[in-house]
Amino acid sequence: MSIRPAGHVARSTVRPNSETTRPTPMRTFLHTDDGVTIDSVYDPGAVVYDSSRPPARDLVFVVAHGFTGDVDRPYVRRVVQALTRHAAVVTFSFRGHGASGGRSTVGDKEVLDLAAAVRWARGLGHTRVATIGFSMGGSVVLRHAALYGEREKGGGEEPGERGAHTDAVVSVSAPARWYYRGTPHMRRLHWMVTRPEGRLVGRYGFRTRIHHRDWNPVPMSPVEAVPRIAPTPLLIVHGELDGYFPLDHPRMLAQAAGDHGELWLEPGMGHAEHAAGDDLLARIGDWAVARGG
Repeated sequence: MSIRPAGHVARSTVRPNSETTRPTPMRTFLHTDDGVTIDSVYDPGAVVYDSSRPPARDLVFVVAHGFTGDVDRPYVRRVVQALTRHAAVVTFSFRGHGASGGRSTVGDKEVLDLAAAVRWARGLGHTRVATIGFSMGGSVVLRHAALYGEREKGGGEEPGERGAHTDAVVSVSAPARWYYRGTPHMRRLHWMVTRPEGRLVGRYGFRTRIHHRDWNPVPMSPVEAVPRIAPTPLLIVHGELDGYFPLDHPRMLAQAAGDHGELWLEPGMGHAEHAAGDDLLARIGDWAVARGG
């Protein structure tokens, strides 16, 4: 694993009278269990001299972006900047996105990418991990929490593979079920994923390389994963104006979660990172600090 400065990831400058300074991020390529290289960035978090919200030094957020995102997208960096007021942040580009290797499987093998990022975060000395995913990333954090929580509680992982579980889960703008085509946005997305000309648009228009093979087998759906997450704290966040997934999706997830899940339906909010305002991100950070341990 090679580590380098964060390159063109924005760095904050230190001003003598500033309330907050941000140490230089660290950037590296991780390797997943199936051998894919994953471009990853660690932001140590703010050094706050005068704040009512001191950072949690033992906690780290691991942020899973949405489809066609990557670590260098401005809207992803904005999420990171907001969360570093609470704790350190690891973010990464899913396979097939940005500088990462491989091809996108649109939420299937991406669980391995998240597991690699969580292990790295724990290896940096953090004892608590909160995973936060948006849209496709929101479905990935749900499946990851179910799969790796069960494996570690049941002793199914080899000793060298442990440490990929999470202590709290936040899923924002996630689907509840696969193959949903009920909105124009999702019909366009399915065209991009399933058609050769659509995958060309994804590659050259969105820096996203999409695998041409169908799922085989079909992965566990988010709504199937949610009951297996308990007792890990779970927060489901969804915008009431989401143009991709209507409100029956978060309600299905919340119903499947039962008492261990919490649902926030946000008035006026659209979809995923673009629509997550600073106030919402601050509330998510507060929730994760309180519940992630």
